[in-house]
Amino acid sequence: MPVARRTTDIESQPAGASAERTLESLTERAYRLIEELIVTLQIAPGSVISEASLSARLGIGRTPIREALQRLARERLVVVLPRRGIMVSEINVRTQLRLLEVRRELERLIARSAARRAGDAQRQRFRAVAGAMAETARSNDDIAFMRSDRELNLLELEAARNEFATGAMTLMHGLSRRFWYIHYKEVADLPLAARLHANLALAIADGDADAAAAASDRLLDYIEAFTRATVTADA
Repeated sequence: MPVARRTTDIESQPAGASAERTLESLTERAYRLIEELIVTLQIAPGSVISEASLSARLGIGRTPIREALQRLARERLVVVLPRRGIMVSEINVRTQLRLLEVRRELERLIARSAARRAGDAQRQRFRAVAGAMAETARSNDDIAFMRSDRELNLLELEAARNEFATGAMTLMHGLSRRFWYIHYKEVADLPLAARLHANLALAIADGDADAAAAASDRLLDYIEAFTRATVTADA
């Protein structure tokens, strides 16, 4: 009597499930790579790009590239030009200041929520990020700062547990990182920025919602001052 073959999880799924997962993975990879090219100015503002050129450059098929570009368009890092292609969005200080108006309110909400809702393991991670930021303030290490900043942003969103705030903030991250990357060497006080981030992380770790909101406001005060200072630096 033949032994019945055990059906694997993959085999029990619809035929297109594996292909769909692969497409999602490639789309996420395409998004990450293109966003990095734009944020780090390897593709300059105002450049016109195409699905075909990006597909050849990254070695990824055009369908994942198209999906990634649609996401980047929602985040305003690219602009779709009918019959002309896709253009990397220009950088504008006034636009950045309007973004900060919204970001300030959202950051305060997220800081409060994270302070109230973070679990014990997350609070330990906030303390670790605060320690990393304090070290960055002493070493003035820009790469370490950028990595810790990204980690803090993602940890706040995770701890806040508000999918609507997360969705809104995600739309701003790329624009904010690109603006910082362009100007931080000219006008940023990196040790001060690191200390402000560390204070925010510690307030959240302590579960003090009011202190976290106040720390968030102080951080955004600095970011707004930094943004306005770029106008003078470019004059």
